[in-house]
Amino acid sequence: MADIQIHRSREHASASAASGGCACGGHDEDIPELDVQTIPHAIRHAAIFGAVESLHPGGGLVISATHNPVPLLNQLADRHGSDYSTEYLTSGPERWRILIRRTQVRP
Repeated sequence: MADIQIHRSREHASASAASGGCACGGHDEDIPELDVQTIPHAIRHAAIFGAVESLHPGGGLVISATHNPVPLLNQLADRHGSDYSTEYLTSGPERWRILIRRTQVRP
């Protein structure tokens, strides 16, 4: 289990985060995989974009879906151009897994 740190204020938490990461105390060493079927449909694309847009340059995540998420990937390209790269790791027929990696620093 991760070590939990309790801070007296947001300022203390921010200072802790500034010294090497977020203040949550957790750090992913591997590329996380997000099974998008577990996200309610009404908020699915917004949740995926939230996860993707939180990536640091060079960071990535794998999205996993039961269909080819072409509309989502088109929206990603429309919103961010070449700021992200995509690579199909698995191409159906039962599961599609796509690695999305942040390649550029946003202004």
